Amino acid sequence: MEEKLSRETMTLSVVIPAYNEEGRIGKSLEMIARYLNEASYRHEVVVVDDGSTDGTAEAVEGFARGVKNFGLLKNGVNRGKGYSVRRGALYCKGNMVLMSDADLSTPIEEIEKLLDPILSEGYQVAIGSRALPDSDVRVHQPWYRESMGKVFNLFVQALVIGGIKDTQCGFKCFTGVAAKAIFSRQALDGFSFDAEALFIARRLGYRIKEVPIVWINSPASRVHVLRDPMRMFADLFKIRLWDLRGRYG
Repeated sequence: MEEKLSRETMTLSVVIPAYNEEGRIGKSLEMIARYLNEASYRHEVVVVDDGSTDGTAEAVEGFARGVKNFGLLKNGVNRGKGYSVRRGALYCKGNMVLMSDADLSTPIEEIEKLLDPILSEGYQVAIGSRALPDSDVRVHQPWYRESMGKVFNLFVQALVIGGIKDTQCGFKCFTGVAAKAIFSRQALDGFSFDAEALFIARRLGYRIKEVPIVWINSPASRVHVLRDPMRMFADLFKIRLWDLRGRYG
C-alpha cells in the first residue's frame, strides 16, 4: 500500500526530457525554480538531455551550478522522448513525479491541478488534457497536427486505453510508487510512450484522472509530421502484442 501523501510530506521530482533546447531551456528552468522555491513542498528537477547537438547540456549545467536540487542526466546519443522520460522517472527520488516538456507549453503552475486528485481523491496518476470542455488551449497547434492528434487518439482508444481523450499531453503526474512500477515496465522509446505508460498504469490497477489544463503551443515541435505518425501507429500494436506476451504483468 502506498503512503498517504500531503504537501507537507511529499517531495516532487520534475522530469524534463530535452533535445536541442539550448534556446529556451534556461528560461524554462528559471520559471520552474521560481515557482518551486515558493511552494510548500520539497522538490528536485532532473533534466534528461537526449543526445542534443547544441548547447542544451551546457545550459542546464550552467543553471544548475547556482541552484539547489537541479540536476542533469546525459543520454550521450539521441534515444527518444520515451527513453528519456523513463530514465528520469527511474532515477529520481521523489514520492511524487511530474513529467513536463522543456518548452513549458503547460505552465508549471498547472501542477497544482494534478496534485489535487492524487493528494485529495486517491488517484495515483493525474494527466493534463487539452481535450476536455474546461481545457484552456490559448495557442493551438497547426490544424494538421491537431487533426493527426485526434486521429491517433481514436486508435489509442480503440487499441490501447479507452476513456482518455488526450494521452499525448506532456504534463503528467504520478505517485513515486506508481512511477517506478509503470516505467520499470514501459519500453517504447518514441512518442507513443505516453499511451504505453497509461496502458500499464491501468493494467496495474492504478486510478487515472484526466485534468483540464492551460496549453500554449510551442511552434518547435519535435514530432515529424510524416515519419513519426507511422511509427506511433505501429507502436500501438506493439503494446497489445507485448501485453499478450505478459510483458506488463
